Amino acid sequence: MEKTHSLKYKRVLLKLSGEALMGEGEFGIDPATLESIAQQLKRIVESGIQVGIVVGGGNIWRGASAEARGMDRATADYAGMLATMINALALQDALEKEGVVTRTQSAIAIQAIAEPYIRRRAIRHLEKGRLVIFAAGTGNPYMTTDTAAALRAIEIGADVLLMAKNNVDGVYDSDPSVNAGAKRFDKLSYIDALKMRLEVMDSTALSLCMDNKLPIIVFDLRTPHSLERVVVGEIIGTLVHGGE
Repeated sequence: MEKTHSLKYKRVLLKLSGEALMGEGEFGIDPATLESIAQQLKRIVESGIQVGIVVGGGNIWRGASAEARGMDRATADYAGMLATMINALALQDALEKEGVVTRTQSAIAIQAIAEPYIRRRAIRHLEKGRLVIFAAGTGNPYMTTDTAAALRAIEIGADVLLMAKNNVDGVYDSDPSVNAGAKRFDKLSYIDALKMRLEVMDSTALSLCMDNKLPIIVFDLRTPHSLERVVVGEIIGTLVHGGE
């Protein structure tokens, strides 16, 4: 991507699920997938777009599953925050190998490996052209990384929240893996997404976006060059907005 003055967005927040790092595997981090994501992000940053990332941890730890097995929910969620930190460090390393100046900020104190999350510092990093990875969710149990993504996007003044999915190319009216006739939406209002209980993100995160008029784009990360295409305004996936 060449640097241009006609970019669709100046600053974006990418929600990257832990599962998106697995590639074709069922667990952990696939090096080739990580490298591919890092290369796309490099081209985006070089084009002049400011990029923040909230990373999940589902490829390593699922708090809900641990709770179902009898683990205390708050403890399980804290373990999940540590899983996001592992992913954040792996992504940071891959980005730095591509020459992208990267900072990881954590919502829980882990001073030896990450900065604490400080909003003004994060914004300053972005203004200087550094990519910022936000790890450990919101730092609170019972809150998903979707909620963390919505919150951080609003805090840093992002123009859009990009929800990168793993092998799902948008929002459907039913599960396309079960219903072959499922309809994909090109555009969808916040209210309709909430009323229809569509799996865009959890309701807390979606409500945050609605209240702050933050548009959401849900797209498939595995589609070739999808990150690069979505940040320049190409219509892919599903746009969730105010319905204007």
